Amino acid sequence: MNFTRHDWFYAVFLFSAVVVFGNGIHYLIFRLLRGKYSLVPLRHLSLRRHLALPARAVFLTIGLLIILPAIPKIPAAILDEIEQVTGCLLVLFLGWLAIGGVYVFDAFTLSRFDTTVADNLHARRVHTQMQFVRRILIVIVVLLDLGALLWSLHDERLWKFGTGLLASAGLASLVLAVAAKSTASNFIAGLQIAVTEPIRIDDVVVVNGEWGRIEEITSTNVIVKIWDLRRLVVPLTYFIEQPFENWTRQTGDIMGTVFLYVDYSVPVEPLRAELTKIVSQSPLWDGHVCGLQVTNLSERTMELRCLVSSAGSSANFDLRCLVREKMVELLRANYPDGLPTLRLEMREARVKHKNPSSDAEDSIVL
Repeated sequence: MNFTRHDWFYAVFLFSAVVVFGNGIHYLIFRLLRGKYSLVPLRHLSLRRHLALPARAVFLTIGLLIILPAIPKIPAAILDEIEQVTGCLLVLFLGWLAIGGVYVFDAFTLSRFDTTVADNLHARRVHTQMQFVRRILIVIVVLLDLGALLWSLHDERLWKFGTGLLASAGLASLVLAVAAKSTASNFIAGLQIAVTEPIRIDDVVVVNGEWGRIEEITSTNVIVKIWDLRRLVVPLTYFIEQPFENWTRQTGDIMGTVFLYVDYSVPVEPLRAELTKIVSQSPLWDGHVCGLQVTNLSERTMELRCLVSSAGSSANFDLRCLVREKMVELLRANYPDGLPTLRLEMREARVKHKNPSSDAEDSIVL
């Protein structure tokens, strides 16, 4: 294989043409896509992040496969090896591009469902289900890409090796199923969660006495963001097998209580009117529930329950704190004697004491 100067120049020209045309086509396509989706930042960033590099690699590889037969004086055996390697690279790059397409599809779908709005039940359902759909699609793409990679090889021995590898996968899967029982159960639990929806992204839950929000659902665990910014890592199977509280299962609306303990002398009606005034002036109240009732009596105090509602658990917590502060201020200002007090009543008791110097009895008053 003797390359002349002309042959080297021609080969370099072909490779340069591949680089120029590949990058040119890449630029034009993504320029059009950028102009189309420039008004949707999430979609624009997703296209550039997940498709730009694999698309460029695919264009350049396809161009290389096109020019290889045109390069002169390459022996058939070497050309076949080069084409085989280039074909394998193309299969890998196409798999990379397909995985990027899955992420873009995920971003395009989720961009239509905003979880920051007040009524975000449907959006949280879609976000939760898309996590599992994305993982399943990626697994399918990887399997198809590996199969295509085996079939793109020209060596029949590798085909037989691949066939034997697939045949032995049944026995290997049994061994792995026994060794990774918890992982398999978590995967099945993840599918159940995606279908039955006991939890969703951004749901407010109480797990083992900890209040928090569902921050992330992985293939094995659920990450719960606690109110004090700690993270609680819970296996997926927990939400299938164990009871827990979900405060946003249907809607985000929630009611909260504030208990006051006052003396019997405090009138209830003025406190009820003050509660209505407090919540009506607060944007934290959703305008649905506001009530004050006497819910219990003890030998010393009267228990008053203030029941208020909000559009979300965080807003309801802040509203309850506000009600406590304002109601205590009202009691201190208008009914200072109505706060819980402990009464002691002293009674006279006469004790007869006999004087030893005489037969008379003296009376001592205590």
